[in-house]
Amino acid sequence: MKTFMYTIFAIVLLLSSCKQSEPPKPYLSMETPVAKKSPKELTFHKDTRIDNYFWMRLSDEQKNADTPDAQTQDVLDYLNAENDYLNKAMEHTDSFQDKLYNEIVARIKEDDQSVPVSDNGYSYYMKFEKGGDYALYCRKKLENGAKEEIMLNGPKMAKGHAYYGFGSRSVSTDNKLLAFGIDTVSRRQYTIYFKNLETGELLSDKLSNTAGSAAWANDGKTVFYTIKDPQTLRQNKIVRHVIGTNQSEDVVVYEEKDDTFRCFVGKTKSDAYLVIASFQTLSTEFRVLDANTPNGEWRVIQPREKNLEYSIDHYGDHFYIRTNLNAKNFKLVKTPVNKPEKEHWIDVLPHRDDVYFQGMDLFKNFLVAEERKNGLRTIRIMKWDGTDDYYIDFNDPAYFASTTSNLDFDTDYLRYSYSSLTTPNSTYEYNMTTKKQEILKQEEVVDTTFAIENYTSERLYATAKDGTKIPVSVVYKKGIQKNGKNPLLLYAYGSYGNNTEPTFNSTRLSLLDRGFVYAIAHIRGGQEMGRDWYESGKLLKKKNTFTDFIDVGQFLIDEKFTSNNHLYAYGGSAGGLLMGAILNMAPDMWNGVVAAVPFVDVVSTMLDETIPLTTFEFDEWGNPKNKMYYDYMISYSPYDNVEAKDYPNILVITGYWDSQVQYWEPAKWVAKLRELKTDNNLLIMDCNMETGHGGASGRFERYKSLALTYAFLFDLEGIIE
Repeated sequence: MKTFMYTIFAIVLLLSSCKQSEPPKPYLSMETPVAKKSPKELTFHKDTRIDNYFWMRLSDEQKNADTPDAQTQDVLDYLNAENDYLNKAMEHTDSFQDKLYNEIVARIKEDDQSVPVSDNGYSYYMKFEKGGDYALYCRKKLENGAKEEIMLNGPKMAKGHAYYGFGSRSVSTDNKLLAFGIDTVSRRQYTIYFKNLETGELLSDKLSNTAGSAAWANDGKTVFYTIKDPQTLRQNKIVRHVIGTNQSEDVVVYEEKDDTFRCFVGKTKSDAYLVIASFQTLSTEFRVLDANTPNGEWRVIQPREKNLEYSIDHYGDHFYIRTNLNAKNFKLVKTPVNKPEKEHWIDVLPHRDDVYFQGMDLFKNFLVAEERKNGLRTIRIMKWDGTDDYYIDFNDPAYFASTTSNLDFDTDYLRYSYSSLTTPNSTYEYNMTTKKQEILKQEEVVDTTFAIENYTSERLYATAKDGTKIPVSVVYKKGIQKNGKNPLLLYAYGSYGNNTEPTFNSTRLSLLDRGFVYAIAHIRGGQEMGRDWYESGKLLKKKNTFTDFIDVGQFLIDEKFTSNNHLYAYGGSAGGLLMGAILNMAPDMWNGVVAAVPFVDVVSTMLDETIPLTTFEFDEWGNPKNKMYYDYMISYSPYDNVEAKDYPNILVITGYWDSQVQYWEPAKWVAKLRELKTDNNLLIMDCNMETGHGGASGRFERYKSLALTYAFLFDLEGIIE
């Protein structure tokens, strides 16, 4: 592979010279796809919307039929036409896409292996062999000279499949059987299989339509798993299976009948209890069962209440519970195992207004708390006897730190991972008594030109229109001048309380080394700055998410990192909703926008309780059956607010089998944009006909889509190599 080694001076010259003349626009002479219009009236709350592209929605039965009906064929024809247009419009970048793809893949160590994790007498790890797109899942006994056992051979299993996704893997307590989930469609409907690890035999047991994971009882023959509603894909039943029996004989031990809740089953770190969790946005409920008595009665820890969230773990005679009970930023409590209700909860880590309690790890001598202060994660270590209480030090201005697989109670060693915008992901083993640590592994960047000191990261704060300070994490190659001429890619998510962490990604070097600045906007709707940060970006405050992003973009322009002609935005899924909103609200701010698997038809989707991700998200977006929420949603829904005006260059990415955001949302959106937009800017859609929400399943295959995205951005900057 040819490695590009530009001096900073050369980069600046190249970018400035490229903007002296407009990049070629071969798509202007091409005929754009035209979707047929079939007006459908959608009336709710006496408000009538006309959806010309409602016909694009297909049922699962239609998609899975051997022979497409007329409607299905119309949809396929349109999607294929968009893909053909994409290929022709971007054809002049084909060789550059190949170069980018090869460059990205070449940075990744092919024969790589994860840090082994010890559990119940074995060391578990995954490894990749050269040329392998899938992992081998392995283990060894914890004894000298132990032979490697390949539990699952990913490359061999995935051979011949366009998509092959692994769910969770779990080993029985006697170490003899492996349960593992497989999805070959990309709909997140897994089939669970079982393998005898002593003989290598694949058992006849097969559990279909599951969430992909299984929790073992301590008898080594009973497992509990979650099945999904076949239409909405809601995880709604917990089922008990005994090895050697047919799935039709399995017993439903719990059914979640409230359609605003989902459920799953797992196990405590102590292996003493099986756990059923029912959850939705604002409420949770946990049940436990002695793992030694799989046919016993499940006990509720604390009955569900509106606005009461909690999660549990077990140690000794107590359950340890993370909860928001009288604690907006959450706190840690404990309660006797025989008195688990909230009346018996005793504070272990009290609530603090300025610290968000993220989670905990329990050890024999130590309690480890993950906290978030000033928007950054911290790791706090406390001895149970109160003789020590301290934080691990981190030096980068923006970083991510988190405990990892700590399965052993009786140890002084903590495993944690650390990364920053300039530091590759690193796994440390930390002695909580001596406070000394050892780095076990750092992600290897297979690139002789890469060095951490060649890049600079900053933690900045933009001021939103209401005066709120929005954290911004920025990274760029040293030597970049803040003269307003740098291309800049701004990313955000901003929903569900999910945090966007400032972590390293070797693929990003293809942008940074060609002069791009990369920035993350930690906008409201996430939880970076505590629970209020999330609640200020949801429901009837959702527009804060969008205006925060726009205000961050303007801040980066004002700070001379970039200008409108060089500013780009990227977001996926709910972040794709963000992209759709900012395109309608501030189309002149961006030179280009990338919307991946975008949730853009908000009102119609949230009114349809037969499709995934609807009923249990009412507390995130609102229930549009309530006119107040309907009116608010309609005011920002990207699809409903497309207008006859100029839009910037747009790349939309979706997957035909997406179960989270159905393909028809971005397809309808693109069709409507084509119908109404008044500009000559590029609008293209990449619909992968073989994948779903997460894209390709292979380790390297997924980077072909990223290479397209980067080529789209570079092309707009006039950089085609």
